[in-house]
Amino acid sequence: MDYKFIASKIIESVGGKENVLSVAHCATRLRFVLNDYNKRNETELENIETVKGMFMTADQFQIIIGSGTVNLVCQEIQKQLNLTTEISVEEKNEGNIFQKSVKILSDIFVPIIPAITACGLLMGLGNILAANFFQNGTQSIISLYPQISGLASMINTFSGAAFSFLPVLIGFSATKKFGGNSFLGATMGMIMVSTDLLNAYSVGTGVKIPFWNLFGLHIDAVGYQGTVLPVLAISWILAKLEMKLHKVTPSWLDNLTTPLLSILITGFLTFIGVGPVLRGAGNILTTGIMWIYNTLGVLGGGIFGLLYAPITLTGMHHSFIAVETQLLAAKEITGGSFIFATASMNNVAQGAAVLAVLFMTKDEKMKSTCSASGITALLGITEPAMFGVTLKLKYPFYAAIIASACGSAYLALTKTLAQSLGAAGLIGIISMRPESYFNFIIGIIISVVVAFILTIIFWKKFGLDEESKKTINENEVKNDLAFSSSVTTSLTSCMDGKVLPIEKSKDKVFASKALGSGIVVEPIDQCRQLK
Repeated sequence: MDYKFIASKIIESVGGKENVLSVAHCATRLRFVLNDYNKRNETELENIETVKGMFMTADQFQIIIGSGTVNLVCQEIQKQLNLTTEISVEEKNEGNIFQKSVKILSDIFVPIIPAITACGLLMGLGNILAANFFQNGTQSIISLYPQISGLASMINTFSGAAFSFLPVLIGFSATKKFGGNSFLGATMGMIMVSTDLLNAYSVGTGVKIPFWNLFGLHIDAVGYQGTVLPVLAISWILAKLEMKLHKVTPSWLDNLTTPLLSILITGFLTFIGVGPVLRGAGNILTTGIMWIYNTLGVLGGGIFGLLYAPITLTGMHHSFIAVETQLLAAKEITGGSFIFATASMNNVAQGAAVLAVLFMTKDEKMKSTCSASGITALLGITEPAMFGVTLKLKYPFYAAIIASACGSAYLALTKTLAQSLGAAGLIGIISMRPESYFNFIIGIIISVVVAFILTIIFWKKFGLDEESKKTINENEVKNDLAFSSSVTTSLTSCMDGKVLPIEKSKDKVFASKALGSGIVVEPIDQCRQLK
């Protein structure tokens, strides 16, 4: 695949280099901030290899490329635009406060998801090795095969890294997003989880809490392992303080005093007031979310499952990352995250709906789209499925969200929770609590079966086979018009007649579009020249 050519075509289709303010990517999408969004050419983009769809949000133009490819295309685009992942131009500040907040959280957490996911999957693998699955629930793989206990211990050590040192990851990413030095942000994160502090997970176990006596002020020397809100606030303070110091400090002192004062002042603020207050706020947020979920029960699970896909369409699902990270970091209290479990129900439902379309449609182009996007959705990436198939046909999308609601309601009924992040789909089972494996599988089966059957029912009831052909035909006509719009042609009518679709041609070759799209003219008068 020629990523250089693909990147150049995408840049040209979004209005050229001068129209691009910044570009980044998430798991499947390129996210452009443009000077003038009217300059984008979606018709040209649809004809580019690897482009599976596109949509406009409040402040970004997003192009769906696909998992495993989007990062390579983004790197080439950044290279051609002379941008890097460390330096990006200032973005437009559009949208309401909520939209801005969602975007900020997305930009902070999306880059660190691979690290959290990797450790989450390792945690799931460790659970499989340690859980008592054998001999009536009394033996684990480790107890049956003691020779692999060392391997299990290593995996357990690896799996806890991202969660134990979460403030370091967030500090790096958030400080960079807020305009500060990302390495100072990482340093502040290291301070917050220093081994000289009491581990935050030890608080409440009866251990005596150490403290500093700062001029008579009693300050608890407790770490911030697994916290989210405190490090987000501290990163913002650090970035703004650093930028202010850069402006007022003489250049010959800047490199020496700015990092020193930034860390020193921010460090004091962290432990004196900002950290403890926001640690409490994070605990309240976590407790509140779990109370709502536990109180509403089956109804709450069903509603969340029904709305998850529409929320994903808006990009607001990225705001769940911060909440979910907080739930997982405090899983000793919460038991785990219901958000990951719901996301898994949604993803497999979308995949099953697409596979139902694959089973029902006779259109070869639609089959090709379904085969790839359906499997991808089952494994956790739904954008190609939603934007390429279910949303275009509407009713498969309805079937998928209903199925997601059914599966999620069952998980809420059985208190099925995840204890780590991972791929929210079929293989998400290894991210669940061991005692929840069976119920998770049942939830998956419910979502898949309901989505598949409902899609077939809707397909027959609403004649979706014709709708899928219509969608393909509209795209072909759009492409033909895009090609013809680049050429100026003068036509002269030489007869009166009736214009019909090419499918109405009596010649089967033309009617099948084997020679391309077109029209049929049935003459009703003798040939005449129009002036």
